[in-house]
Amino acid sequence: MVSVPDGNLTVSAVLPALNAANTLEAAVDAVLAQTYDGPVDLTIAVGPSTDATAALAARLAAAHAQVSVVHNPTGTTPNGLNAAIGASSGAVIVRVDAQCVLPPEYVAHAVATMRETGAANVGGIQHAVGTSKFQQAVAAALMSPFGQGGASFRSGGYSGPTDTVYLGVFDRAALESVGNFNPTYIRNQDYELNWRLREAGHTVWLDSDLSVDYSPRRTVRSLASQYWQYGRWKARMLSEYPGSTRPRQLVAPVLVVALVGSVVLLIAGSWLGVVVPIAYVIAVAGAAFVAADRRVGGLWLRLLAVFPTMHLAWGSGFLASVPGALFGRRGSSGRRR
Repeated sequence: MVSVPDGNLTVSAVLPALNAANTLEAAVDAVLAQTYDGPVDLTIAVGPSTDATAALAARLAAAHAQVSVVHNPTGTTPNGLNAAIGASSGAVIVRVDAQCVLPPEYVAHAVATMRETGAANVGGIQHAVGTSKFQQAVAAALMSPFGQGGASFRSGGYSGPTDTVYLGVFDRAALESVGNFNPTYIRNQDYELNWRLREAGHTVWLDSDLSVDYSPRRTVRSLASQYWQYGRWKARMLSEYPGSTRPRQLVAPVLVVALVGSVVLLIAGSWLGVVVPIAYVIAVAGAAFVAADRRVGGLWLRLLAVFPTMHLAWGSGFLASVPGALFGRRGSSGRRR
């Protein structure tokens, strides 16, 4: 638990940006529109982008005195976050993603919750919204327990201590006491950081009254890549922090193993090989029917592709990385615990 003093705390928002020209300005505008009574500054950590991200960030910094830019040569999210934190001075650190839009009251509400609960990190609900038809399907899948296994920061309906949250509003002293973000975690860095905060005796608090709009991936390929990496880095998390894994996080790897086993049975001539595939197809169809908004034409059909993409990419990434995670990297982040 942390004690947040009364008064208007200084707040520093930190935003890593890589190939984010399409969404960066909206994310920055949302930070600048915060209704918080105290000062809020923003540091953008720009990675080596192939689009106009760097030029856009420089233009935004030139137009707004409270916006500054630092370079992130590696382009990775944790390095960008750490660079921005190091270049800022606020007593409260607000993580922002280039794909998200904070509501105007976000900072004020989160700081009030931090004061009330003594939490070291306060976060809210990731509210996925899409503009394209595919993004709308991904958004529907993210909000479905079948798609994400009931992660509290996506399902909502609960406020209180939790294992991790979307983004995060951090007490700087608590954040720095555990070494900030682990730069070796290209993905899953939020979960890993929140695990270390909780292991150090701090509280991570989910406030379901906070909701942040998030723009999902735009193509099947980018979605599959994202979830492959999620699974890969969850395997790394399991190897270093075995107690951090939840049963729901093992469902996708078990599914992949079961489907591979089904193929083996079919090759061997056993009819039992059709049981798991048929059961999964029925489950996907049923979940898609429940999750689909009937007012959006074709959403159900797109969910038939989105759900398996998420499940199979996540599970395959996890399984492909288990050997290296268990035997090649165990204890590699011990210096940061």
